[in-house]
Amino acid sequence: MSATEMRYVQAVAQALRDSLAADERVMVLGEDIAAAGGSFKATRGLLESFGPQRVLDTPISEASIVSAAVGAALTGMRPVVEIMFMDFITLAMDALVNQAAKARFMFGGQGSVPMVLRTPHGGGLSAGPQHSQCLEAWLAHVPGLKVVCPSTPQDAYSLLRAAINDPDPVIVVEHKGLYAQKGPVEPVVGRIGEARIVRPGRDLTLVSYGATVATCLQAAQALAADGVEAEVIDLRSIQPWDRATVLASLARTHRAVVVHEAVTAFGVGAEIAATLSDEGFDELDAPVLRVGAPFMPVPFASSLEKGYAVSVDAVLAAARKTLN
Repeated sequence: MSATEMRYVQAVAQALRDSLAADERVMVLGEDIAAAGGSFKATRGLLESFGPQRVLDTPISEASIVSAAVGAALTGMRPVVEIMFMDFITLAMDALVNQAAKARFMFGGQGSVPMVLRTPHGGGLSAGPQHSQCLEAWLAHVPGLKVVCPSTPQDAYSLLRAAINDPDPVIVVEHKGLYAQKGPVEPVVGRIGEARIVRPGRDLTLVSYGATVATCLQAAQALAADGVEAEVIDLRSIQPWDRATVLASLARTHRAVVVHEAVTAFGVGAEIAATLSDEGFDELDAPVLRVGAPFMPVPFASSLEKGYAVSVDAVLAAARKTLN
C-alpha cells in the first residue's frame, strides 16, 4: 500500500470521498460545503462526484444542521456535519449533548447515533475571539461523545475514516493552521483511542495533541542539545485517551508536561495531569506540569495573539522546571 503526499485538508477531503464511495449511507452536510467546497475547501469536488442528495448545502443554522444529522443517524444514515468554526458549535450543543450523546443510553442500547461532526479550532490566523477557540474539553466532558484531534495528514485521513465507521457520535477537531501541512498518506483506517509516540525519550514525557505536537517536537530538539531526551506523545484521541501509553511513558521518564493550545484552566491537560498524579504517583519524581493558553479570550491583533499562543519557550520553561 503506497503513500501519497498530500496536504492535511486534502487528506480530509480524500477520507470523505473514500467513505462516500464505500458506504451509500454516508452523507455530508453543512454551510457552503457543496457548491463552494467548504470554507477551507475540505469538501471540494464532492458535489460533482456524489450529487446533491449526499452532499448538501444547508441553511445558516448550526442547531438545525446538527439536529437533522442526529435524526438522519437514528434512521440509518451516517451523516458527516461540517461546522465552519468550532466557536459555532455553541449553537448546536443541545443536539450534541442532550440528544446524540444520550441516545444509546436512553434507548437501552437499541439505537445509536453514528454521526460525525467535523470542525476546525485554533488560532494563528488573527481571526479573533469568536473564530479561534479550542473548545474540545467541553465535548470530552460529555459521556457518549468521542473526540479526536489529528496532528498529521495521515491521522486526518485515518481518524476521519474511523470516526465515520464508528457506531456512535464522534467529534473530529481539525486545527485550521494545519490544513496546509504536507505529509504522506496511506488509505488506512485508524483506531480511536490510540496515542502515538512521536519521539522516544528517557528523561521527560511531553503529552500533546493537534498543532502543539509540533511545538513539543521543537522543544524536544532544543532539550536534546542540552543532553535531555524528551519523549513526545501525540494523543490523537482526546476522548477516550490512551492512558496506558502515557502511564507507560511516565514509568520510563518519571516526569511529565501536558501541552495544549486551549486555555489551561479546566482543560484536557488538567484531566491528564490528575490521572498521572493519581495512577502514576509512585513513578513521579516531580509534579506534572501543564502548558496552555492564559484564561482570556483569544486576541485579534497578531502581536497579542502571538503572545497568547503556546510557544516553544513556554514548553521549554515547563520542561526545565520539572527536570530541576
